Amino acid sequence: MAIDLLQPRVHLASRSPRRRELLAQIGVAFDTIILRDSPRAEPGLDETPLPGEDPVAYVERVARNKAEHGCRIVQWRRLRAQPVLAADTTLELAGELIGKPVDAADAQAILQRLSGKTHRVLTAVAVGFESRIELALSISEVRFRTLDEQEIRHYVASGEPMDKAGGYGIQGRAAMFVEHLAGSYSGVMGLPLCETARLLKRYGYVL
Repeated sequence: MAIDLLQPRVHLASRSPRRRELLAQIGVAFDTIILRDSPRAEPGLDETPLPGEDPVAYVERVARNKAEHGCRIVQWRRLRAQPVLAADTTLELAGELIGKPVDAADAQAILQRLSGKTHRVLTAVAVGFESRIELALSISEVRFRTLDEQEIRHYVASGEPMDKAGGYGIQGRAAMFVEHLAGSYSGVMGLPLCETARLLKRYGYVL
């Protein structure tokens, strides 16, 4: 079934408000696919890293799985025929993957590790339509200034770190921690707009 390019839209397989804001920023119309169950209830969406898995391989695998699952949902629910866009973001510090904190204590420990160091933010974007999946990857380097215990506790108490990879949101209060950024600001937020636009153009979208 062909994509309607007169009224182009995508299905966004993500609950992230930041990804919704970023898509709207570049004028992409979308419908959000709401998953009824938690990711761990669907084996294909389990975000647990595989033993010895490379950070790039990990983030691309998870993004692809999300797009593939979104495509299955489109078929099951007989939704409008349009591409499914999914993304995944993770942090890598000294070869170790850092995901979302499980609780406030974990968020505080993650921020202590990031303090005064440079880490990488990897965001993979996947777009799927019918049997075709296209992938793009954004890798950015972010250096935090040295953080003291009080400001870490204050930031964690704000609640902002809890749903974010690496325990921080660059678009929020944590912007004051960032001493240097090399790469994509929107990629660090969770959806690299340059790479996303290029992917959509492969499907005929004019942005």
